[in-house]
Amino acid sequence: MKRYSFGTTFWLTIMAATGLFHRNVSLAAETNALAAPPRWLTQPMSMADAVSHALQHNSAILEGSSDLEAAHGLVVQTRAIALPKLRGTSGYTHNEAVEEFPFSGSETITPLRDEWAGNIRVVQSIYEGGRIRSALRSARLIRDQAVLEYQTVIADTLLDVRRAYYDVLLAQQQIVVQQASVKLLTEEMQNTTRRFETGMVPRFDVLRAEVEVANARPKLIRAENAHRTAKNTLATLLGYNIPATVAEDIPIILTDKLEAEPYKLDLPAAISQAMERRSELGALRKTAALRKEGIASAKAAYRPVVGIFGGYGARNSRFRNDFFSDLAGPMAGVELNWDIYDGSLTRGKVIQAKALYEKAGVNLDDAMRRVQFEVRTAYSGFNEASEVLESQKKVQEQAEEALRLAIARYDAGTGTQLDVLNAQTSLTEARTTQIQALHDYMVARARVQRAIGQDVPQPLAK
Repeated sequence: MKRYSFGTTFWLTIMAATGLFHRNVSLAAETNALAAPPRWLTQPMSMADAVSHALQHNSAILEGSSDLEAAHGLVVQTRAIALPKLRGTSGYTHNEAVEEFPFSGSETITPLRDEWAGNIRVVQSIYEGGRIRSALRSARLIRDQAVLEYQTVIADTLLDVRRAYYDVLLAQQQIVVQQASVKLLTEEMQNTTRRFETGMVPRFDVLRAEVEVANARPKLIRAENAHRTAKNTLATLLGYNIPATVAEDIPIILTDKLEAEPYKLDLPAAISQAMERRSELGALRKTAALRKEGIASAKAAYRPVVGIFGGYGARNSRFRNDFFSDLAGPMAGVELNWDIYDGSLTRGKVIQAKALYEKAGVNLDDAMRRVQFEVRTAYSGFNEASEVLESQKKVQEQAEEALRLAIARYDAGTGTQLDVLNAQTSLTEARTTQIQALHDYMVARARVQRAIGQDVPQPLAK
C-alpha cells in the first residue's frame, strides 16, 4: 500500500484541483462558444442577406447540391460507354498433375508445371446498335435534369425563407400594435380611475376599463411568442442550429420592412411564363426525353456489338523448361458479339421502355395542369391581397380620428366610456388588419413569383 506524506498529499490535491479547474474552464468556454450565436445572426439582415445565407447553409439546398454532385457522377458513368477502356489481365498456374511421354528416341517431353501469362490492351467499342450515341445524349439529359431539379429545391427553399422573413416582420409589427393597444387601454383605465376618485363616473366604469386592459395583455403575450417562433423558424431555414441553452429569444435584426411595392401581373402571360420557366416542368421534359432514349438503348440489343482492340502480351515458353523464358509481342484484333436470340429478353426491355416513356408523358401533362392551377391560385390570392390592402389605406387614419373624437366627447360629458373602448378596439383592429394585409400582399407576390418561375438563382454548371 502506498503512503504519502502531508506535503505530497497537499501537492497532489493542488494538482488535481488545478487540472479540474482547467477542464472546467475549457468546458465553460466550449459551452459559451456553443451558446453564443454566430456573428452573421446578430448583424442587421436584409432579405437579400437571408437569401444569400440560405443558399450556402440551408440543409435542403445542401442536400440538393449533393444530389447534383451524384448526378454528375451518373453522367460520367453514362458517357463511359463511348470512351476506350484500358484493360490488363494476368495469370499464374502451378500444376502437379503432369504426364511425361517420350517424343523420339531417348528424348522425353515434360509439360510445364508452372505457366504464366499477361497482357494489356486498349478496347474501343465502335458500334453497339445505336447505344453509344444514345448514351451520349442521355448523359446531357441527366446533367440538365439534375440542374433543373436543383433549381426546384432552391425555388421552394427561397419561398420558405421569404415567407419566414415576412412572418418575423409581421410579428414585430403585431407586438407594436398590441403594445399600443395596452398603452391606450391603460391610459383610459388611469383616466377613468381619476374620474372615479373625483366622483364623476361610477365604479362600474373602472372595473370595465380594468377588464379591457386584462383582456389586451394576453394578445401582447401571444404576439411576443409568435415573434420568437417566427425567428426560430427563420434561423432554422438559414441553417443555424439553435443551442439548447438558448431558451428565450434569438437576436435577429431585420432591416427590410413590410412595404407594398407595385407589381403588375397578367394571367395569360403568367401562365405562359410558368410553362416555359418552371424547373419542375423542365425536369419532367428531360425525364420524357430520357425515357425515349431508353427505348433506343433497349432496341440496340437487337443488333451486333463491334469493337476493336490493340495491346501487348507476354507469357512463358511452353517448349523450354525455364520459368523466366518468355515470349512477348503486340496484338490487335476485332471483336463481334451478337445475341441472335436471347429468349425475348430484349423484347421485354423494349416493352418496358415504351411504357415508361408513355408514363413520363402522362406525368408531364398532369404537372402542366397542376402548374397552371398553381399560377391561377397564386394570381387570385395576389389580387385578393391587393384589394384588401387597398381597402385599408385610409382605415387607420379614420380609426385614429374616431378615437380622438370619442375621447373628446367623453371628456366633454356627451359620450360614454363604451364609445371610447369601442373606438380603441376598432383602432387596434384597423392596425392589425393593415399590417396583416401588407404581410399577405408580400407573401402573395412571392408565391406568384415562385409559381411563374421568377427569381431563382442558377447553380454553377459542372
